Amino acid sequence: MIVGTRGSKLALVQTDYIRTCLYNITGEEVEKNIIKTKGDKITNSQLYNMDSKGLFTRELDNALLDEEVDFAVHSLKDVPTELNEDLEIVAVPPRESPNEVLISNYSWSELEEGSTLGTSSLRREAFCKLNDKDFELKPIRGNVETRIKKVMDGKVDATIMAEAGLNRLGLQKYIKTKFPTDYIMPAAGQGALAVITRKDSEFKETIAKLNHYFSFQEVLAEKTILEEIGVGCQWPIGAIAGIKDNKLELNSILLDKNGEILYQETIRGSIREAREMGRKIGKNMLEFL
Repeated sequence: MIVGTRGSKLALVQTDYIRTCLYNITGEEVEKNIIKTKGDKITNSQLYNMDSKGLFTRELDNALLDEEVDFAVHSLKDVPTELNEDLEIVAVPPRESPNEVLISNYSWSELEEGSTLGTSSLRREAFCKLNDKDFELKPIRGNVETRIKKVMDGKVDATIMAEAGLNRLGLQKYIKTKFPTDYIMPAAGQGALAVITRKDSEFKETIAKLNHYFSFQEVLAEKTILEEIGVGCQWPIGAIAGIKDNKLELNSILLDKNGEILYQETIRGSIREAREMGRKIGKNMLEFL
């Protein structure tokens, strides 16, 4: 098998984790093909000012369709809600933390009005405003290590990142604060990986052994909200699902750019109803867009 991956350190760590898992199943090494995506090449713009659909995945999808690689590994939150009809998310391994974290030399309470926050996420900007943080916002792009260095070097006072990436890279020492998901709600699918292959792949059955059913159902519910409303980075939307007492709870919130709550809902149901739950919230949310 050959896997396609982006070339960032985080992408390679995530891909190597999947390669190890497959080796433990098959006893065979998985080759690695590093592919540069459009999102890797653009470093000077806010994501929501661009056509962000497939920004970090399109080139890998093309390599799959052209049979240059047999499967690809993505951070699931980067995967568009509408995949090519010939591709499929075959496995979502056990999910890492979905939480957001603060990277700063200062505590959250010490970051006062006018402090500089480096972010290229409209959702994170909006949640800061919702929580009465009137920051001076500066675009910040680059891989995890690059963004941390910009904070540590004082180019910005702080940034907000996904805890999962720091955990996978062993960079937990830079985490100043871990935010509860009801304080800063994560992006749909945050913390999860997606293993994608062709629907007709001979390796589907083997790759499917990596799937963690509960993680898959959680992110299915979250991503279905976005699928239903048909938007990407253009609206600040948070979504988080969790399983407790064999029930699925799905929380989602829609903000405007100024941090005002336009719509918020929590629903509970059977784990098997994940897609239906996501559709319900998505349809309700559409009325406020």
